[in-house]
Amino acid sequence: MESRIPRVEGWQKGVGRVPMMIDGEWVEAGGRWIPVENPAHKGTLAGEVPRGGAAEVDRAVQAAKAAFPAWKRTPARERGKAFLKLADALEAEREEFARLYSLETGNAIATQSRGETMLTADLLRYFGGVASEIKGEVIPLGEQLFSYSRREPLGVVGGIVPWNAPLALAALKICMALVAGNTLVLKPSVEAPLAVTRLVELAHRFLPKGVLNVVTGTGAEAGEALLRHPGLAKLSFTGSTEVGRTVMKAAAERIIPVSLELGGKSPQIVFPDADDEATAAQVINGMRFVRQGQSCTAGSRLLLHASIFDSFLEKLTARLRAFKIGEPLDEATQMGAIVNERQYLTVLDYIREALAQPGARALCGGLPPPKAPFTEGYFVEPTVFVGVRPEWRICREEVFGPVLVALPWNEEAEAIRMANDTHYGLAAFLYTRDVTRALRTAHEIEAGFVQVNQGGGIVPGQSYGGFKASGIGREWSLEGMLEAFTQRKSVTLNLA
Repeated sequence: MESRIPRVEGWQKGVGRVPMMIDGEWVEAGGRWIPVENPAHKGTLAGEVPRGGAAEVDRAVQAAKAAFPAWKRTPARERGKAFLKLADALEAEREEFARLYSLETGNAIATQSRGETMLTADLLRYFGGVASEIKGEVIPLGEQLFSYSRREPLGVVGGIVPWNAPLALAALKICMALVAGNTLVLKPSVEAPLAVTRLVELAHRFLPKGVLNVVTGTGAEAGEALLRHPGLAKLSFTGSTEVGRTVMKAAAERIIPVSLELGGKSPQIVFPDADDEATAAQVINGMRFVRQGQSCTAGSRLLLHASIFDSFLEKLTARLRAFKIGEPLDEATQMGAIVNERQYLTVLDYIREALAQPGARALCGGLPPPKAPFTEGYFVEPTVFVGVRPEWRICREEVFGPVLVALPWNEEAEAIRMANDTHYGLAAFLYTRDVTRALRTAHEIEAGFVQVNQGGGIVPGQSYGGFKASGIGREWSLEGMLEAFTQRKSVTLNLA
């Protein structure tokens, strides 16, 4: 399928056609191609990838299945060394990866793409370094019985990653599956498959063929075929809660384990003693504005004590109005574009609906102005709403855009109740100088990832995952890898 999107020169120049990597070979899916649009320049092409389907998924699973026995027997320390080498190779090509990442996602290279590239290298190094910790325990049953447990890999893992942080999330699934001794078939989002495919290509310098395979294609074709393939021993999915339910059903049909890292509507609670510029900067970080709010951990509900409501919002909006929005590859740009037209229109629908509600108003941002760069790409300004009600959609649903709602509270118990009044439970951010209050609140919040006095993201080694409808399982850590990507076997030897 030839794309009708034209290639252009300059910042928008695409990378051409990028095949899939299956069993160590480039695969083109019978000449069917999917265009990957550059979201900063409507109608221009970042690249093209094959439109894989059931045949390509089956070929990838069979390759992974054939590679599994030898990879399983490879000492864990040796598996880890391969990832240490991959981390060095990625870092050596970090600028190429950052540029590619910006082209397909619309993220600013200076504030986001370079950082995620280096986070990806950190993930590779972390899991490569802890590989030797894949071990069991000895159980003291007496002098005549030698009883121990061992950690064994599951088999072929099917991994699906979204478009909002494709490089780091792909690396996470690759590391956790392969370091533990499994093999992997990975399906990236068709919105952002280029950097992921490049990472898989780079990994083949250090991995046996068939151990790691990437299949590109739509969710309805390649994604569905992967979910239903009988050769998988596990499913690992990062994405929306709605699709997560489908993944869980597919795993339940075959009784295989599943890891789900899903959506969020995370609260940011600011206490009266945190009405300062430093907290405003951290709230911006926690909202993930430099990622256009396209993060499952985005703190999109700002719960402000009533006594500081107006003064804090003045500090916050002054910073947001100064944001430089535009060309992602421009070093001065702080905030880039929404990933695609569909998501862009979804964000605008939420904004329009909120603006139409009585009493609601945007302190900054709102609908895009009719001028560059907003007329050239899928750009939306940082938007902060006040006058909203907790039951409105914009306060309860995951917008996945640069839209923050501010709500006042008076008592600590009220703030905690408001924070927990959601079916999500992924992240939360708390700001106060009172350590006792901070810990008390952190323990009451129903979320799996809580930050105090900072809006930071996940660091390799932290146990990360959600409560309630935000997911099942934990990732990013040694413990998460052991629990999610290995199975225990108990062996007892009678010495008598």
